[in-house]
Amino acid sequence: MVASDEVLDQLKTLGLNSYQRKLWTALLSNGTSTAGELSDISDVPRSRTYDVLESLEDLGLVRIQSGKPMKYTPVDPDESLERLKKNYKQEYEEKKKKIDRLKDSDTFEDLKELYSSGVESTDPGELSGALKGRYKMLQQLESMFKNSEDRIHLMTSEDGLKEIHNNHINHLRDAHERGVDIKIAAPVSEEGRDIVDKLSEFAEIRHIPSNEDAIGRFSIVDGNEFTFALTHEEEVDPTQDVSFWSKSDHAASDFLEPLFQDYWKKLNKPNNDN
Repeated sequence: MVASDEVLDQLKTLGLNSYQRKLWTALLSNGTSTAGELSDISDVPRSRTYDVLESLEDLGLVRIQSGKPMKYTPVDPDESLERLKKNYKQEYEEKKKKIDRLKDSDTFEDLKELYSSGVESTDPGELSGALKGRYKMLQQLESMFKNSEDRIHLMTSEDGLKEIHNNHINHLRDAHERGVDIKIAAPVSEEGRDIVDKLSEFAEIRHIPSNEDAIGRFSIVDGNEFTFALTHEEEVDPTQDVSFWSKSDHAASDFLEPLFQDYWKKLNKPNNDN
């Protein structure tokens, strides 16, 4: 039995490369096998089969039986996935420690100095770029919220409001405690009232009625940095969502911020609407 393309694609999300996926599923379907047998079943070149099977053993997915010829036995998928979780968790903790050590070192100060000199010599128009995928946009928002000093203005959708709550509520609360003024405009349904109540503890929220034409999904921070969605979130997969980011005083303060303020004046607080 050969694994379907759907199964192989799902295994890709676990971090397994193409050869690892093919050999592991071939071993699962064939039981204890030699490298040559697995190469024939999976179409993985024999010259690569040995090192790939060793990598699968390192991950805890395969057991190696010594002998001539050497044979390989699959680990039960339940146990395999648990081992993967432990391996990735351990890898994460080790990398996190390395990052923390680097941040406390002189090397990090050198990196900051290099960045500062690079930014000073960069044309403001070059501090921009496309963000493909909702995750990258959320990452960028996190950075902007953490570095905010004066104000955060957000125009978003109902689903976008949920994402802001789920991913950035702590960042926004911290910004509020630093004295940052936070305004959020979004459609608010009955299902979203709990989210609004929580966000309203540190942000002013106004409701975009269903009969209003929203002017887009965007964020402006301190009047000099912004993100702007270029796709309709309901029409694309989150991995295909595209936004534009820029650190531009002119575009943020002279164009987007006045647009936000004019629209904001027309909106009511959620409890006063309808």
